[in-house]
Amino acid sequence: MNGTRVIAAIVMIISLPPFLAAIEAITFHVHNRNNGSIVSSGVRREYLLYVPHGYDRSRPAPLVISMHGAGGWPVQQMEMSEWNRLAERERFIVVCPSAVAGGGPRVWHVGREAGLGRDVRFISDLIDKLEADYNIDRERIYANGFSNGGGMAFVLSCALSDRIAAVGMVGAAQTLSWSWCGDRRAVPMIAFHGTADRFAPYNGGRSPVAPDKAVFPSVPVWTANWARRNRCAANRIDSPIGRDVIRGEYANCADGADVVLYTVRGGGHQWFGGRALPEWFAGPTSASLDATGRMWEFFRAHRHAAAQ
Repeated sequence: MNGTRVIAAIVMIISLPPFLAAIEAITFHVHNRNNGSIVSSGVRREYLLYVPHGYDRSRPAPLVISMHGAGGWPVQQMEMSEWNRLAERERFIVVCPSAVAGGGPRVWHVGREAGLGRDVRFISDLIDKLEADYNIDRERIYANGFSNGGGMAFVLSCALSDRIAAVGMVGAAQTLSWSWCGDRRAVPMIAFHGTADRFAPYNGGRSPVAPDKAVFPSVPVWTANWARRNRCAANRIDSPIGRDVIRGEYANCADGADVVLYTVRGGGHQWFGGRALPEWFAGPTSASLDATGRMWEFFRAHRHAAAQ
């Protein structure tokens, strides 16, 4: 269910008589429920798993972990990104894990807080579970996310670099500084960000939906820092992709761990090329870019040679 349908459903539930509202609420819950769970750090954690019809147990399959934004949920992330459609064609497995609501919106712990370690443990335990149930190619496990989920992808690049081959971020909301990331393994990274993103400002600063103390870094500066982490050449090579998209790449990185940033001029807080969130809320999307398709091309080109 995309953002427009979600808002329409909520409005409908509020305006309907109680009996009909209950039916609509049940329908919404059934459509958006998860299909798997594990116990991690003593807490039941849920996820949505998609296994393509062409899955062959005799052949190792890549695993793509895709994390929703703050206030989102797994079905929303799957439908917005449309990873399942690409997985069906390319025959990889997709899992969308759920953050813990904790009495409020579901939010990944991407700051210096106790929940960060529990979220990392959950993703690690989830990988263990899927490796036990399916023939997962350990050299091709990838993490990506939208907004707050993109911030979690950065966390995993530091905390689970021994398992994650590459990461992707769309409209990522970063709050941790590079000094937090003690792991210096060169991890390939691809990012997509709109210059008119008001929730995760492209040029950095405070966000209207984040705590007052949270200051997001400049996206180009953050990307340059990642390139330094990966020991890439200092100069970014920019090339136009369509009328409103610039592809910036840092080349000659250690271990072939490329760093790529797609800048969408005038783009809002959207998963570009996926099911758009309402423009009045998230800002403009772009018809020039398929973030999911480009991300998969990037992932497919990078394996974790050290993973066993």
